[in-house]
Amino acid sequence: MDKSIYTSEKTCVMCDQPFKVTRVRARLSMISQDSDFCAHYKELNPYYYSIWVCPHCGYAAQDNYFEDLLPTGAVIKDFLASRKINVDFSGPRTREQAIATFKLAIFFAEMAGALASKLAGLYLRLAWLFREGDQSAEELLALDKAREYYELVFFKEKMPIGNLSELAVEYLCGELLRRTGKIPEALGYLGKIISNPEAKKERRIFDLARRSWEDTREAKRALACTPKPRPE
Repeated sequence: MDKSIYTSEKTCVMCDQPFKVTRVRARLSMISQDSDFCAHYKELNPYYYSIWVCPHCGYAAQDNYFEDLLPTGAVIKDFLASRKINVDFSGPRTREQAIATFKLAIFFAEMAGALASKLAGLYLRLAWLFREGDQSAEELLALDKAREYYELVFFKEKMPIGNLSELAVEYLCGELLRRTGKIPEALGYLGKIISNPEAKKERRIFDLARRSWEDTREAKRALACTPKPRPE
């Protein structure tokens, strides 16, 4: 087994059965980060192991809240009770296996009526896995779903969410709109940030927003210069 990962035992909150999970050691060397916060590491991709899946009942959730008993846990337990499950995602994972675990986690999170911020994070990380595999169409769909949920955060949740400030969420909405080709909407979000004097207090986010705004403006100019096809 890769020295960057190790195995520990947990108990499933849905079926109370013990099972093994594969975890990533804390110290990884980040070599770069994309404009939507996707980090790239030297040793391995830690997102492969972000989701824990119980091999007994099939319940899946992100590692940092897998052990939280959901208010809607009874609904999930009833759903799982009538099904036979035979899955084992312990040990080293392939990208395809990691994608499968995220899809499972999203399925259960949506069934549970999870917070928009949790669903946004799941979809965003799923998009990063698609990006790694050059699955552009799937990546764009996942990015758009992440953006939809991040926009809901403004109306339904208190800021900050996790390590994301309100400004960071606003920036992510603009950046994800840019990445999915929604140019006018992206300019609206990003322009609001760079015109806000208070935004400079979060210098990194402000600089990212300004760079993304410039890229979006350039994309808008390029679209304006593209000849439209003549009707036949």
